[in-house]
Amino acid sequence: MDMDLSPIWISLKTASVSTVIVTFLGIFAARYVAFRCKHGKALIDGLLNLPLVLPPTVVGFFLLLIFGVRSPIGALLMQWNVKIVFSWGATVIAAATVSFPLMYKTVRTSFELIDTNLMRAGRTLGSSEWEIFFRIVLPLAWPGIIGGCVMSFARAIGEFGATLMIAGSIPGKTQTIPVAIYIAMQSNDMVRAYILVLIITAISLLATYGLNRWLIHKQKYR
Repeated sequence: MDMDLSPIWISLKTASVSTVIVTFLGIFAARYVAFRCKHGKALIDGLLNLPLVLPPTVVGFFLLLIFGVRSPIGALLMQWNVKIVFSWGATVIAAATVSFPLMYKTVRTSFELIDTNLMRAGRTLGSSEWEIFFRIVLPLAWPGIIGGCVMSFARAIGEFGATLMIAGSIPGKTQTIPVAIYIAMQSNDMVRAYILVLIITAISLLATYGLNRWLIHKQKYR
């Protein structure tokens, strides 16, 4: 049986790129909400966590509204010959959108557990807010950031609903592992479905196992 391995590569590439994106966005969103936000904190937090509680198809619907060719953003991108919908970039956007809340929540919790006296001491010594953030906050929150990255990667590689809505199922281009499993089930190709299920399960298990081993090692030598 010829086994098309492109969904594996597409999923790994999509999850890796989306994890890099949500790492930066999640860190700075968490910093703002944890340390800088004074008004409407509950509302902003709720909006940032919305993709976590909405059905993936609803998230995909909103993404279509934002990036579709009839939307202002989609029309602007089309003037530059950039089409998001049904492209590989759409798989990244879908994966990043649904995995962002996991990164944000994990990092924000890590930030809020940091002893504020350490930051006050930094200010007393004349450090700027950015120096305090990079020299005190980030090093202390590093385990939470790593954990957020792993969970975001695992969530991104398993994304299905939003991806199918905005990126479709184009073999070799936008067909990720979960979408390929769905297509294989629809066509009654159970062997292909079983193989892909085992592969995505192994990838997710390795990611979470690696995180747990790293945390155990860190605690052991703390």
